[in-house]
Amino acid sequence: MTEVAEAHYLGQLLHVAAERLSGVAVARRGYGRPLRRVRMIEAGHPIPDAAGLEGADRALKLADDAGKNDLVLVLMSGGASANLVAPAQGISFEDKQAVTRALLRSGATINEINVVRKHLSRIKGGRLAAHAHPAKLATIAISDVPGDDPSAIGSGPTVPDPTTLSDARVIVAKYRLEIPDAVTRALEDQRNESPKPGDPVFVDSDFVLAARPADALRAAEVAILAAGYECIFIGDRVEGEAREVASEHARIVRDLRASGRRAVVLSGGELTVTIRGKGRGGPNQEYALALAMALDGMPAVAAVAADTDGTDGGAGSPLDPAGALVDGGSIARAKKNGLDPAAFLTDNNSSAFFEALGDLLAPGPTYTNVNDFRAIIVDRP
Repeated sequence: MTEVAEAHYLGQLLHVAAERLSGVAVARRGYGRPLRRVRMIEAGHPIPDAAGLEGADRALKLADDAGKNDLVLVLMSGGASANLVAPAQGISFEDKQAVTRALLRSGATINEINVVRKHLSRIKGGRLAAHAHPAKLATIAISDVPGDDPSAIGSGPTVPDPTTLSDARVIVAKYRLEIPDAVTRALEDQRNESPKPGDPVFVDSDFVLAARPADALRAAEVAILAAGYECIFIGDRVEGEAREVASEHARIVRDLRASGRRAVVLSGGELTVTIRGKGRGGPNQEYALALAMALDGMPAVAAVAADTDGTDGGAGSPLDPAGALVDGGSIARAKKNGLDPAAFLTDNNSSAFFEALGDLLAPGPTYTNVNDFRAIIVDRP
């Protein structure tokens, strides 16, 4: 996004003098792009790190320095919640990391995670807009969240936040999160309430979506129909525990097979994993493992589940897998190789399972993010 913006402003379209353009771009490690004027920072994801702290500080300073006649252009996409980290007053960087780890392990939805994040930040939940005011503010966003809520994309640093400190405390209690005492105090401090709709800091601000999960899935549906398959589109905002969603999708597949239909079951949305084991994986890989178990022995069926940004869970490395590929023979091949699928699932160790089978999907960085993508092909045997 930043590459395109630089080309637009510095190229043949606007002829803006280079010295008039400044900025900072923050992406997860391995996702940096060559830029001319804007500082490129690669930061930690999903656990924030010191580079993300530097990126947020630079972004806040740029916004603070902007005058009434300046344009503050914010290019926002999925991952920004982890990449831009600016702890609220009274909590440390280590406190913020601890909360993030607890949330990611809890099974909370991405929207719930972001509600908590927004109330522990100096940049999220509309606060970047407050720093930019009274400059002109324009945000162009790529959605990676179910429902495309602007306040949820990157935790909404430039838009009003409809959620409250009370909402954040409810989520902490719901998942029985073990969080530092300083974080508990911060979530009770009214000074950490976020700017709400109607706040004057949003008066001269525009927000537009450049792409949504629905756009990617619509393109997939066109390709499915062109290939002669029926498209069973479940939706672009499917949420829930990965293994439970896989079980429901397997039921749909069995019904299609029983009726002799040739179809592709297509869905998007961000699944969750409640981590109880000690293994490696992500929601797409866990979904794929549970799906393979549910479809064991079924002929002429295959599936892919992957995150469109090229990495699913993992340790934040650009080499982490995006997801996995399965078919009706996956479990038989696993057992032939001495693998116990149920044991891997119990240990949340889907990465190791698919690594042993050679069925991990690892395309590397895609430089975009429009949520998760799942497709199950049901052919006639």
